Amino acid sequence: MLLRWIRRFIGPLSSTGIVFGTLLFCASLTPSLLPRTFVMQGVLCGFSFAIGYLIGVVVKEVYLYLELPQLSRHDRRGVRFVLSLAAAIAAVGFLWQAATWQNSIRILMEMSPLDSSHPFRTGAIAIAVAAILIGFGRLFQLVRRLLALRSRRFLPRRLANVVSAVAAIALAWMALNGLIFDIGLRFADSSLKQVDSLIEPDVPQPTDQLKTGSDTSLMTWQSLGRRGREFVATGPTAQQISSFTGKAALEPIRVYAGLNSADTPAARAKLALEELKRAGGFERHALLVVVPTGTGWIDPEALDTLEYLHNGDIASVSVQYSYLSSWIALLTEPDYGVETARALFEEIYGYWTTLPKETRPKLYLHGLSLGALNSQKSSDLFDVLADPFQGALWSGPPFASPTWRMATNGRVPGTPEWLPKFRDSSVIRFADQYQTATMPNVAWGPMRIVYLQYASDPITFFQTSSVYRRPEWMNQPRGRDVSSSFRWFPLVTFLQLTLDVAAATTAPMGYGHVYAPEHYIDAWMEVTAPEGWSADDLQRLKVFFKARRGSLDEA
Repeated sequence: MLLRWIRRFIGPLSSTGIVFGTLLFCASLTPSLLPRTFVMQGVLCGFSFAIGYLIGVVVKEVYLYLELPQLSRHDRRGVRFVLSLAAAIAAVGFLWQAATWQNSIRILMEMSPLDSSHPFRTGAIAIAVAAILIGFGRLFQLVRRLLALRSRRFLPRRLANVVSAVAAIALAWMALNGLIFDIGLRFADSSLKQVDSLIEPDVPQPTDQLKTGSDTSLMTWQSLGRRGREFVATGPTAQQISSFTGKAALEPIRVYAGLNSADTPAARAKLALEELKRAGGFERHALLVVVPTGTGWIDPEALDTLEYLHNGDIASVSVQYSYLSSWIALLTEPDYGVETARALFEEIYGYWTTLPKETRPKLYLHGLSLGALNSQKSSDLFDVLADPFQGALWSGPPFASPTWRMATNGRVPGTPEWLPKFRDSSVIRFADQYQTATMPNVAWGPMRIVYLQYASDPITFFQTSSVYRRPEWMNQPRGRDVSSSFRWFPLVTFLQLTLDVAAATTAPMGYGHVYAPEHYIDAWMEVTAPEGWSADDLQRLKVFFKARRGSLDEA
């Protein structure tokens, strides 16, 4: 009995499974939104083959269950050999073509082309991943059959098969949920919590008494968390801004409440409001409510550019709600952080509306990635209709963003999904790295909302429906940073986009989910309309930030 179970576990692969597995394996080598390393490609190929193999096994089982005609044992061996040989040839051919496909993305993103996609390494990783997954699949089958044998003692055969299948699926789900979601997320939570608590020696506590985290601040330096301390300490100074503009500048105000600053989201939001009052944030020309990413990070390219554009006469306020990576939170809990974002907006907006309209600062919202999603959910249009804030810049809006989805689905016919036009463009506009939100012949309304998004950003354009349907953003014309070789394949495209989501920030700046300062500058000009900037001045500012980025990359 034991030997029979072992033979089933290590027996030859199903020829039908090989065919379907190879089809998915080959399709997974084609390009998607982002370039892949050979490790990423190998893992993707392994998963694709294993899933295709599973589909093939199910198809075969259904065929046998229906008692349709079968080949003889001798003929089956011959067919298995021919199919295995054909699959190997097809896999090798596609592996050698992979470099060309990857280069079709890399060239668009101004990356150096690959000489080789390392087919042997990719294939080896794919085989290892597929073997592990198929091994788990066969273990599932053994458990199912064992349960079926036990169940047949007191149930009819077919009913016992159904019961055993359901029981095996339940056991597999509990094991998967416990190993990956529970243990995996708990490990991520623990490790990222330690990272968040690190105090870097090159990020000193501010001595300016008006800054968050100083000795007189309402929040301690330690309580801000790693990302909060980074945000407060690394912004441009009044002197740096003045040196560039040639004008007298103010010291930008940055307020940040970390997870350890108070016990609840509401308490942190109240603390942030009081700190903003203490620092004089409501006395500035502009006030920005920022919702950070899942890790608590705020993109310096977005904030630094805005502070230069407003000559330092601006205050920013933010509250941390997590230290987990955004893509983890986005795929597991899309509403993560909404409570904190709403609490912060209600505190800031509630106080802002009590101030005289003539003297209070102009109020804006901002968020990147998961921050953009939560920022959009932080307020309701009907709540602010009587006294609207001035605008918002949401960059890299995730696919689950409700306002973004509404505007995208309601776009003017004929405009592409990756850069739509919404109604008369007086309230919502879209921009990318090639086209700004500027429309000389269209006037803005009382509220200005700009979505900055790249067509190659998988955080924005991931769709679960890509399992069975071609996404509309793949239609022609495509975004200029999307490969013309990108093809839709059922299931495979979903796997490719899922991997792209996890690797979204590995793209070069200006592509994928990495937003460049020059594109922020154009977007902020439309949203906040700062005065005194000529076209030459703006170009000089863009060159300045590009040069700064280059020096940081070299460092």
